[in-house]
Amino acid sequence: MSGETVRLSHRAPFAAAELLDFLGTRAVPGIEERDDGSFRRSVRLAHGAAVIELTPRAGHVAARLWLDDPRDADDALERCRRLLDLHAEPSSIDAVLRADPLLRPLVEAVPGRRVPGSVDGGELALRAVLGQQVSLAGARTVAGRLVAELGTPLERPVGAVTHLFPEPAAVAGVDPARLPMPRSRAACLTGLAASLASGELRVEPGGDDVDTERRLLALPGIGPWTVAYVSMRALRDPDAFPASDLGVRRALERLGRDGSLAAAARAAERWRPYRAYGAQHLWGQLG
Repeated sequence: MSGETVRLSHRAPFAAAELLDFLGTRAVPGIEERDDGSFRRSVRLAHGAAVIELTPRAGHVAARLWLDDPRDADDALERCRRLLDLHAEPSSIDAVLRADPLLRPLVEAVPGRRVPGSVDGGELALRAVLGQQVSLAGARTVAGRLVAELGTPLERPVGAVTHLFPEPAAVAGVDPARLPMPRSRAACLTGLAASLASGELRVEPGGDDVDTERRLLALPGIGPWTVAYVSMRALRDPDAFPASDLGVRRALERLGRDGSLAAAARAAERWRPYRAYGAQHLWGQLG
């Protein structure tokens, strides 16, 4: 299938611009690109590679697919839906969050804000480790180096999307001393990759989330922030909440609230079962 476009429906409201901004600011060179109101990226599927291009339109999202094998079409489209959180029920989510006076003005300003997902849970987990205690730009740079060195070149690049993200086995085989990060984080990255490559750890929605979170937390170097972030985006847990996240705490302070970890956790109790969406609104406060 070469460049076929499919309409993906969603429930209104849909904060498309904010969603694409989130993905675009985290786009890793070589595998992702934000361009002219669209977001495109590569995906590794069962029968080959693909590039997906997602463009919000009035009432739907236009999903353009370049597939090595047409048998992967349904899987590719479902990954598009997960990435853009198109299964969400925004009216129910916004109603819960608006009930809190703290979030009400944020929800009214941007109704229908989504929690960006992922097209590959293992990739998202590895990128979460790369993003520990560094800026977005720093995480993108290091991930881009991994892609350039270990990623699989696409036979048919689309725009600036030229590679697939490295397979876990390739990352697991890297000497941690060669990675441009603290030795402990490098060891965490390769250890996580080894668990993914062996099949000991699977990071995908629809499984036993509690067991996945337990296995993640048992890995050296993986803490509650990483587990919560992976749960939000890869496991699609609408109630995951990274209370220790610096951005969450700064946003609370900007809103005149206590930004301590304990206070953030207490504030978020009012947003259950949609704390992940509350976090997304707080991140949105930081621009």
